[in-house]
Amino acid sequence: MLTSTPSGARPSTRSPGQESVIDSLVQANRAYADAFRDPGMDARPVLEVAVVACMDARIDLHAALGLELGDCHTIRNAGGVVTDDTIRSLTISQRALKTRSVVLIHHTGCGLQTLTEEFRYELEREVGQRPAWAVESFRDVDQDVRQSMRRVRTSPFLAHTDDVRGFVFDVASGLLREISDLD
Repeated sequence: MLTSTPSGARPSTRSPGQESVIDSLVQANRAYADAFRDPGMDARPVLEVAVVACMDARIDLHAALGLELGDCHTIRNAGGVVTDDTIRSLTISQRALKTRSVVLIHHTGCGLQTLTEEFRYELEREVGQRPAWAVESFRDVDQDVRQSMRRVRTSPFLAHTDDVRGFVFDVASGLLREISDLD
């Protein structure tokens, strides 16, 4: 259930004078920038691949896939679900930046498996407006990977739909399990 303060304002997550998480991130960026050297690459991924994955903080995609800076485009959202906005990003990735392959990665223990579309109605009750987007929750992670593969393969906007593969990342073992696109 969503909660808010009586005025509708969100409560502060820090005490006065306390550094926020964002302040810490900005400070870390300054240290990063001090040692940063422009690698001289452009926006086109070296491996010509786009990876669509869940935003779950337990998944370090580059480490899990052995990727380096510049290897791929990474598109992340709740669940790693292929939505209209995912198709938008993939279309730009393929048509403007020359990617040819698409890897879809969902994972075990996904929070979208515990939500329903009721979440949208809770938001509407709280803020007075229902979001235009769907939650895209699911119960069967394998089936949702298959649905995402179908959405990519049938999109009229994507130029390359022959090399699309889907996986489930096991958050306990770190292993990928490939999902067949057959039901």
